[in-house]
Amino acid sequence: MILTGRQIDHERSLGRLVIEPFLPERLEPNSYGFTLGDTVMTYADTVLDPRSEPRILEEVISADGYEFLPGRIYLASTAERMGSDNYAATLHARLSTSLLGVWIQYSAPLGHAGAIIPWTLEIKVERPVRLYPGMLIGKLAFWKMHGPAQTYDGKYTGSQGAMASRIWTETSAPGQHAPLLVSEEVLV
Repeated sequence: MILTGRQIDHERSLGRLVIEPFLPERLEPNSYGFTLGDTVMTYADTVLDPRSEPRILEEVISADGYEFLPGRIYLASTAERMGSDNYAATLHARLSTSLLGVWIQYSAPLGHAGAIIPWTLEIKVERPVRLYPGMLIGKLAFWKMHGPAQTYDGKYTGSQGAMASRIWTETSAPGQHAPLLVSEEVLV
């Protein structure tokens, strides 16, 4: 059962779900509208191998925006920290975002109970599009769970922003670190 906007506000006021920062005007009939954070990541490797830690490039999205190009995957995050120990959540694009040919979460929209984080966005575009930090880009819906709650405690627990794939930790030796940040000079 999906929570209505009013119920999202009520549950937030009781501390049963988290939206930080919270603006009441972003409540929608069945969701909460969230904004784009101020950094974007891309993979530096030409070929991605799920058994190897990927190298990533991270850039700040300036107030003038960032031009997203077709044929690439970009990882960004929500400006908000959102989630709940009591509800599962799903992340969706706004219609206005989709009508620009921007996909923000096309393959992994489910957020487990216990994931209270800035959400990583998987951004792909149909044509070049300039996006801006703080722009309203998507919505989060909360869902009542049936059965005993089991909270998420996986490899993305505690993330503070966009996260590159950590699939390599499933097949690599334990104790390796998060993806390497590289500068553009290294790639030349």
